[in-house]
Amino acid sequence: MAKPKKLINDPDQIVEEVIDGMVYASDGRLVRVPESAAVMRSAMPDGKVALIIGGGSGHEPMYSAYVGEGFADASVCGNIFAAPSPDLILNATRAVHRGRGVLYVYGNYAGDNMNFDIAAEMAADEGIEVATVRVIDDVAAMPPSRMDERRGIGGAFFQVKVAGAACSEASTLAEATALVTSAQQNIRTLGVAMSPGTIPQTGSPTFVLGDDEIEIGLGVHGEAGVERGKMLPADQLVTAMAKRVLDDLPFRRGDRVALLLNSLGATTMMELMVANRCMRRLLDEAGVTVALTYSGPYFTCQEMAGFSLSLMRLDAVQERLLRRPGWSLGYRC
Repeated sequence: MAKPKKLINDPDQIVEEVIDGMVYASDGRLVRVPESAAVMRSAMPDGKVALIIGGGSGHEPMYSAYVGEGFADASVCGNIFAAPSPDLILNATRAVHRGRGVLYVYGNYAGDNMNFDIAAEMAADEGIEVATVRVIDDVAAMPPSRMDERRGIGGAFFQVKVAGAACSEASTLAEATALVTSAQQNIRTLGVAMSPGTIPQTGSPTFVLGDDEIEIGLGVHGEAGVERGKMLPADQLVTAMAKRVLDDLPFRRGDRVALLLNSLGATTMMELMVANRCMRRLLDEAGVTVALTYSGPYFTCQEMAGFSLSLMRLDAVQERLLRRPGWSLGYRC
């Protein structure tokens, strides 16, 4: 496999250069967290429940491009596909704390769990209250009975958006945490890869697929999925994926949902719209109403070809939080 051409300088400086680029692109709305590979809002109101998101870089716009008014207050950036260190997370926690505690939202991966938990303990020692709601939306990772062990993938966007709105409105950390936990429990995602992404430092693929193969249920770093097979026509593939997602919660006739068709990096809008056409017909047949549709690159893995399909069951509160206006580099509403 030929190494992909990437617009980079020194591979070991990618994270630093991406953060600088985001700060410039924000036109003054974002700044770097002092002494930390992190980006934060340039202005925050006093007395706000603060929200920190983060994880390994290389998945842009997740997580670092979802910082801004109505979204996160800061995002801590690890190296490519690697968790940020506890010290970096603690620096960001100190920077955004405004007296009402800090909520951490990030994907359920061992390195992230360990380092964010350590940072939370260090923050508590300094008198900063911290709560955590991990993203656990991947239906392929574990059965429903072990949902707390699932990975966080494309549905992270829904959880981050709800968390940003909840932390903007809530008067206490406990109130914000309860709203985000409600969202977490109602998000389900399944992904499929058609070709791998690559690690910028080496140009090596994160996994190997045959020219006519796909992998259903893989993680966003290239972790093994649940099924490998031959490439299928779009409608057949979406139908198979939709059944897994719908059956998992399960979603039922009369439910109202948000739908996300997320490009993993190289999959085009044309392809996502073909998938959306099929998905909407399937949801209509199931009696499930789509209130909000999102499509595009929300959580990527470099130039990986493929997409993830996410559904979030909505009540009136969760729908209002998703619709709440906000600004970020990755999504504006």
